[in-house]
Amino acid sequence: MKITVAGVKKEVADGLTVAQLVIDEKVETAEYVTVTINDDFVDHGQFEETVLKDGDTVEFLYFMGGGQ
Repeated sequence: MKITVAGVKKEVADGLTVAQLVIDEKVETAEYVTVTINDDFVDHGQFEETVLKDGDTVEFLYFMGGGQ
């Protein structure tokens, strides 16, 4: 199936979960990443159960603190 990850179209296996995608994409600090699928946020506790579908668009977001 085809999905888009961070703006790049990719061919991935059917049944791929968000958790496996995080591993496959070698996401740094995976425990702090926020994931959206088609602009909907996925709860970190649901990564193992959330199965991607053909045509999904996935983004990895990192919220940074700081400033004054």
